[in-house]
This record gives sequence, C-alpha cells and structure tokens, in this order.
Amino acid sequence: MESLGLIYFHLVTAVLSFLLGTYLLARRKGSPLHKRLGKIYMLLMIATAISTLFIPAQVGPQVFYHFGYIHILSIVTLYTVPESFMAIRRGNVKKHQQGMVILYVLALLVAGALAFTPGRLLHTWLFA
Repeated sequence: MESLGLIYFHLVTAVLSFLLGTYLLARRKGSPLHKRLGKIYMLLMIATAISTLFIPAQVGPQVFYHFGYIHILSIVTLYTVPESFMAIRRGNVKKHQQGMVILYVLALLVAGALAFTPGRLLHTWLFA
C-alpha cells in the first residue's frame, strides 16, 4: 500500500483546491484578492496533480504497473494550469476563463466524483 502520508497530502490539497476554486468561480474576477488567491489555487492544483503521479491506480487497467485512466486528469491539470496562467498574463481573459472552468470541472468535479466509486480508497474509507 502506498504511503498514507502522500494520500492525506493529496486529499488535503484537493479539498483546499475545491473550496478555493469554488470561491474564485463565484466571486468577482480581476481584483487583487482574486489574483492572489488564484495563484494559491494554481499552486494547490499543481501539488494535487503531482502527488497523484506517485499514487498507483487502484481501479481499472494500469500502464507501467502504476498509471490508470485517472492519471490523464493529472496530465490535463499540469498542462492547463500554466497555459491558463500564461493566457491571463498575455491578457487573454477568455482563454484563461475557459482553462479555469475546464480545470475545475475535470480535475476537481470529475476526479472527485471518481474518487468515491467502488474500489477507490475514499469509497472504502467512507462506505466499507
């Protein structure tokens, strides 16, 4: 079994990302607070995605005896975060917004929902 410390780290960064991401999506955009919290959110998302790369897939087929379909969302995150950051730095608000919504939906909502499916650790912790 993989390190529980890594799993707890991943869980904490994912929950904090979800809470902060929800707040950022619901509030006014472009303020100094939004920019500061947005940078924290992006760092949390990067930390969450990187941590998953060290947690082997528990459900479904594995590639290289480790990675599963869920890891695709980590790659999407590792691409989307810097791409969205650079978009807003270049003044491309629309691309930034699209990237942040895609990130929130895929990396937090979809991955979060998948974490509660049978065979996954959160499902076992909560329902078994």
